[in-house]
Amino acid sequence: MNAKKQTRRPLARVLAAAEPLALAAVPMALVALAAAGVRATAGLTLVVVALALALLLAGFEASRPALRQLMPTAVLAALAAAGRVLFAPLPDVKPVSAIAIVAGAALGRRSGFVVGALAALLSNFFFGQGPWTPWQMYAWGLVGYVGGVLAERGALDRRWVLYGWGLASGLVYGLILNGYHVLGFVQPLTWPAALAACAASLPLDVTHGVATVAFLAAIWLPWGRAIRRVVAKYGL
Repeated sequence: MNAKKQTRRPLARVLAAAEPLALAAVPMALVALAAAGVRATAGLTLVVVALALALLLAGFEASRPALRQLMPTAVLAALAAAGRVLFAPLPDVKPVSAIAIVAGAALGRRSGFVVGALAALLSNFFFGQGPWTPWQMYAWGLVGYVGGVLAERGALDRRWVLYGWGLASGLVYGLILNGYHVLGFVQPLTWPAALAACAASLPLDVTHGVATVAFLAAIWLPWGRAIRRVVAKYGL
């Protein structure tokens, strides 16, 4: 084994160990900075999101996935982005969360994160890039990552867990984006104003979760079988 590979393995282990901390740092920063009344909360939390994305993507790269593993990850990310664009006329009816969960379950939690994050980035070339893009990348990446963690523990073999996470993922995604909206645009920032903003988006978040359950019901078995065949055939 050459020296480059030897140095990459410890780096990959360090990045893998830091992944949960990086993911948890975002909501913790949101709550802590908002509660402390820091005026630059929106900007500071955006930095935390960017660092979390950088660490997760670096961890995926440091794991040295083979080209045959990169291909299904890229294809699923493209399908998720295209699906978001296709369903643009239907607010919050999007297949991105479902595809990210399937990717995490079939290809691993890092691939689930990458699929969700890249789907947000790519589809925003159609919807428009902005400071919301890193938040969407983080939120959809988190949905896929958690799907991968649940699959690793065999939890998604139980349909109620699969569909439960599908429903909850819409609420989690909405909560994260609501945090970005509240910190960036709600002035003066008070708890009643923040709760009112979250309550206003709740119907859309529930719609997102229900739609994710519907998409999972449609693609979980056929897509899962197809991806697992690829995984088995090429030893991913």
